[in-house]
Amino acid sequence: MGAGVSWSRIVKLHEAGRGPVRLSLEPDEAQRAALARQLGLVSLPSLAAQVTVKPWLDGVEVTGRFDAVVEQVCGVSLDAFEQPVAGEIDLRAVPAGSPNAAAPEGGELELDPDAPDAPDILDGDAVDVAAIVVEHLALELDPFPRKPGATFEYQAPPEETSPFAALKALKDRKG
Repeated sequence: MGAGVSWSRIVKLHEAGRGPVRLSLEPDEAQRAALARQLGLVSLPSLAAQVTVKPWLDGVEVTGRFDAVVEQVCGVSLDAFEQPVAGEIDLRAVPAGSPNAAAPEGGELELDPDAPDAPDILDGDAVDVAAIVVEHLALELDPFPRKPGATFEYQAPPEETSPFAALKALKDRKG
C-alpha cells in the first residue's frame, strides 16, 4: 500500500464562501483497508458520508452524517464480528488567528454545558472533510466491542488451588 491510499477530500474556504458545498463521500476498498488499520479495526466493510460545508463567520460549518459497517474483535469471545455504526457531524472551524477562535490560554472560560463547542482551528485555508468523517467515526467506535449474545462466564477457581487455601492447609497440619 503506497502513500496514495490515504483518504482525503479538501474544501477550500473560498469554495464554501460561494455557497454550500454538498459532498457524498465513500472511500474505495484500499482506502477503507488503510482506515481500518488506522482505527484498529479488523476491517471497514463500508463507509459513506453525506456532508455539507457552508460559510460560518470567517470559517466553515461542516454538517451531515455517516454510516459505516465496522469489523471488530469481541472482547469476550475474541471472535471478529461486524456491526453498523452511524453518527452525526456538526463542527465549526476557523482559520488560525481568527478573532472567532476560542479564548487563548488563560482567557475567560465559560462553563456552559449547552453552549456550542469552540470552533476547531484550521491549519491553512482549507478543511479536510474526509478527515472530519474519520474523526467522528472513531468517536463512535465501541472501545470494548462485544459480539451480540457473547457473555462472560466467570468461574472462581476451586478453593484448594488458591494460595490462601494452601496456606490454610499448612497451618491446619501444624496445628
